[in-house]
Amino acid sequence: MGGGGEGAAAAEGGSASRELDQTPTWAVASVCAVIILISILLEKALHHIGEWFTKRRKKPLFEALEKVKAELMILGFISLLMTFGQSYITKICISHAAADTMLPCRLKKETIDTEGDESHDVAHHHRLLSDTVVDLGVKRRVLMRGETGSSCPKGKVSLISMNGLHQLHIFIFFLAVFHVMYSAITMALGRAKIRGWKMWERDASSSDGEFSNDPSKFRFSHETSFVKQHTSYLNKVPVSFYAVSFFRQFFRSVRKADYLALRHGFITTHLAPGISFNFQKYIKRSLEDDFKVVVGISPELWTSALIFLLLNIHGWQTLFWISIIPLFTILAVGTKLQAIISRMAIEIKERHAVIQGIPLVQLSDHHFWFGRPHLVLFLIHLSLFQNTFQIIYFLWIWYEFGLNSCFHNNFKLLVARVITGVAVQCLCSYITLPLYALVSQMGSHMKKSIFDEQTSKALMKWRQAVKKKQGKGPNKSPSGSPTTSPREGSPKATQMNQLH
Repeated sequence: MGGGGEGAAAAEGGSASRELDQTPTWAVASVCAVIILISILLEKALHHIGEWFTKRRKKPLFEALEKVKAELMILGFISLLMTFGQSYITKICISHAAADTMLPCRLKKETIDTEGDESHDVAHHHRLLSDTVVDLGVKRRVLMRGETGSSCPKGKVSLISMNGLHQLHIFIFFLAVFHVMYSAITMALGRAKIRGWKMWERDASSSDGEFSNDPSKFRFSHETSFVKQHTSYLNKVPVSFYAVSFFRQFFRSVRKADYLALRHGFITTHLAPGISFNFQKYIKRSLEDDFKVVVGISPELWTSALIFLLLNIHGWQTLFWISIIPLFTILAVGTKLQAIISRMAIEIKERHAVIQGIPLVQLSDHHFWFGRPHLVLFLIHLSLFQNTFQIIYFLWIWYEFGLNSCFHNNFKLLVARVITGVAVQCLCSYITLPLYALVSQMGSHMKKSIFDEQTSKALMKWRQAVKKKQGKGPNKSPSGSPTTSPREGSPKATQMNQLH
């Protein structure tokens, strides 16, 4: 029947050479059952988490979860396209000269007997990218064991081998799993930081009426704790001013006097002095809104990932630079946010005013780079993504090629990169992102999260109803009665415009 030669080949090559038509049905069904079960459990878990967010009225977190699920779907589509197109991709042939350029590892040039190296390939499965064999002065690529033969003509090789596509599949899986994990860590650390401000909020709420009823609380603005902490002699020189701001982010980045002063300025400007308002809960909702942005992967971030993969060339130390750039960016952002707080304190001192209670900070967008607070959030988003990407890339290399692979030719530099990546993740999640959620409120516009979900919806419906009435007549409602719309320039009209 001609099956003897095939059976011998199968016995010689091992079970790895068996196709699906020669695999027991119970093995296929078992593997599929396990994969389906795991997928269903993960989907149910994400569904229950979404229901819990909905019950707790955590709309920003629910939207962030939906964004994560959408990104997982994109990664799933990428994996499906790679699976479907792998036979077509491997048929794309390029010359040896093109295949030997821009390699992530040094090209090995040594004579290897393909037949005798079979056992060596078994022991180092998934540990070698490729070997270059010199046979009678002609270079040729040796594919890894278990890979189907190349259909390229003599003198050419596949654009990406079948085994290389398999390794890319694993990289996509790492991206999906660890992106969700790092997103959860980011949110957990940020909420833990803001939770520590709850005691300050209780103290501020209980003492809101004390200053207005106690005439002995009058004092010069430069005598307040907030101004004293930020107007030392070191802040008079620009170099020392930014040096102090740089180190302050590591040691009590937000002090009680800072929190109370920013809280007082926000309530006085956007609401009304003495109003009962839980500023800490508002900051927590604002952090959730920012997290909804940070958790996403925009086309710009995907482009930065592709640039990294393109420039990860041997000798360029791209892995080192991609770990250093997020660190510098996060430190610069933290320094800028601390400098904004100090600038507001200096402006209060320069007014030489006599105040009662907490000094009033001036809210303005000009404190931020180019007058755009959202630019700071974009830099945080970009740094978090780049840092997460390089950590995932390290874990993937560790899994596929080992710690002692050609990617990690300098072990000390590898340890420094890993420590830097963990430090950036903790620094950004626990310090920089909560600090931005607080300091970004010092801009000219307030956020929609100042109201809870129900109040915000009611105000939006009320505004839409007023617009409809104004569209039907200049001064008349459908019933003929005059319409009551907020006066242009009034606080309510200003707040409604800021919500949009």
